[in-house]
Amino acid sequence: MGWLAAISATALVLAPTVALAAAPGNGLAAGRLALVAVSNPRPDLVSGGEVLVRVDVPNHINAADVQITSDGRDVTSSFQVQSDGSMLGLVTGLTIGRNRLVASAPGQVASSLDVIDHSINGPVFSGKQQLPYVCQTTSFGLAASSPPDCFAPTVVSYEYKNTSGAFVPLADPTAIPANAATATVNGQSVPYVVRIETGVIDRAVYQIAALFDGRDPSPLRPDTSWNGKLIYTFGGGCNSGYHQGTSTGGVLNDQFLSLGYAVASSTLNVLDNNCSTIISAEAAMMVKEHFINTYGPVQFTIGWGGSGGAIQQYEIADSYPGILDGIIPSISFPDPLTTAGPVTDCKMLDSFFNGPNGSSFMTAQKTAVSGYNDYTTCKSWDATFANRSTATGSCNPAIIPPAEQWSPTNPTGIICNSDEQIVNQLGVDPTTGFPNSPLDNVGVQYGLAALDSRAITPAQFATLNADIGGMNFAGVEVPQRTEASLTALHAVYADDLVNSASLGLRTTPVIDQRLDLDSIGFGNDIHTTDWSFIIRARMLAANGTDGNQVIIENMPTAAEINAANTYELAEMDAWLTNIENDHSHRSVQQKVLDDKPGGLTDGCFLSATNLVHQTLTDPGTGQCGATYPVASNPRLVAGEPLTMPALKCSLKPLNFRNYPVTFTAAERAQLRQAFPTGVCDYNRPGVGVRAPIASWLSYGDNPDAVVGPFPLPPPPKG
Repeated sequence: MGWLAAISATALVLAPTVALAAAPGNGLAAGRLALVAVSNPRPDLVSGGEVLVRVDVPNHINAADVQITSDGRDVTSSFQVQSDGSMLGLVTGLTIGRNRLVASAPGQVASSLDVIDHSINGPVFSGKQQLPYVCQTTSFGLAASSPPDCFAPTVVSYEYKNTSGAFVPLADPTAIPANAATATVNGQSVPYVVRIETGVIDRAVYQIAALFDGRDPSPLRPDTSWNGKLIYTFGGGCNSGYHQGTSTGGVLNDQFLSLGYAVASSTLNVLDNNCSTIISAEAAMMVKEHFINTYGPVQFTIGWGGSGGAIQQYEIADSYPGILDGIIPSISFPDPLTTAGPVTDCKMLDSFFNGPNGSSFMTAQKTAVSGYNDYTTCKSWDATFANRSTATGSCNPAIIPPAEQWSPTNPTGIICNSDEQIVNQLGVDPTTGFPNSPLDNVGVQYGLAALDSRAITPAQFATLNADIGGMNFAGVEVPQRTEASLTALHAVYADDLVNSASLGLRTTPVIDQRLDLDSIGFGNDIHTTDWSFIIRARMLAANGTDGNQVIIENMPTAAEINAANTYELAEMDAWLTNIENDHSHRSVQQKVLDDKPGGLTDGCFLSATNLVHQTLTDPGTGQCGATYPVASNPRLVAGEPLTMPALKCSLKPLNFRNYPVTFTAAERAQLRQAFPTGVCDYNRPGVGVRAPIASWLSYGDNPDAVVGPFPLPPPPKG
């Protein structure tokens, strides 16, 4: 499928903007030369001073007569004629800003392409970069570097896999040890020697790994040890940033490399280093572009990673489509902001249950209020991620010394709140200095389904909702409910930070790997299965179909994880290959639906050797439902629909006739106290909910720029 086919899918949203960028055949159809940016289909978003370009040459023109210039400089010698008659070349020496490439031939109409180059240090579209920013290049064996760019010279190293299955450093990649294993690429046995490139792009440390065929990679020479495909890995967590990071999504992966895939990632593709999917998208775009400039055109790119790594895949696929052609997220969440509601709910529920008014709740009642299979999931959320909504609870003192952190007596100190990573989108509350927050629980009726099922009493329901309270701007628990900023709400929906599934995700093949971490024995884990079905519900609501998402459940044992990984990678490869080979006139969305491999359906592993195929529209049924019971979360128990569309719900008056129980006068007073402005009305759209502006939004490419959102300008005509 590749960059161009995937980007053409975005024309569903941004036509004619992206249609202009995705027309590699226009020159041939018109009988004229055409220039196409290969390493980045958005020629207005190129970085690093170079771009891989293809010149489509009609049959009646001799390629030897074609001249290519860059701002008047002859770069024809950088191009080579390809087997299909086109010309491919790496144009270097671009200057930051606009560069005009021109292809011409005697007696022919010239073709031009404007390429806008950006600093390799970024930003390209993510807007003003976060400061302070701590460099950590030495963690990867790179030279020490200096903020704010943290740039260090690129290093290439080699490792080989020995016959015992271990990766071992290799000083001379041409001297292959006798105990080196082999890999099979496109049916051919090749030495299992891996080239690892480590450098800095977009202020992040990136890594690229690929099998080494004995020659330095070139974009103009097919690498015989590479299958032409790229896997991009993403890491988990969610944190406030301020540092480069000491880990990527991981590139030295035997499963991928042994089959000939190249693997890439960067430290800004780990949400625990950077909880902004926009920054992650930018970093992935820039690293992928550099990979193509180094190795040549990519057939397609597959996203891979779990938890926060899954969030990035889903968000990038929807908001910046084309960077990833297909995604295999595991232990998924839709986006950080939707997840934050239940996370902070658990913090407040824990406080309530540990207080005097919550002491009457038995373990089963706590579980019913939380919605999870085991209440310890709530405890785990409180212990691990609830502090991301506080002012400094997640500050790493090695990165932000305590004396530099925010406090009531140091109001200009550094704020370690995960929203700091998306401040370019949220804006800043001038009265507090904190990012405008979309967090809200006004009107939320905690334990509503538990009351309906009589799992808790009317008295418990009334006391819970009267006492649970909320959090203030600094994440401190207060008696009042948490109220969102309207500015933040308008921004997060307009910018698709609450993943709408309505943009690029509808044309992206998805195999959602659902490790069942909320089953018996794993009940304290935060990665509950309901989130995969919340994403599915959004896809169905937005697009009328969820046919491009497959959910496969498995237990978190080594054998089942390996079986699931092997199966899902092979099926995604087949799916994307089918789309690549589909030359019909059907829409991209229809191709994605129709070209799914015939045997690929929802299902679950009952063992590492027993995959049961079962549609999981109703996840509580059949063998999979019995083996993998799907639970809920506090917001779903409170009545929110499965799509979880409302960060802040619309309200309706409190009406005691709507409850299946009778409240005493004292309990009614408590509930009036809890809901002075009403209770959530989920039959109405949430406050601020709207369709996103578009995909590929930009927040500026100048570190000092005033931020948007501003839609990117249309690419220039070629």
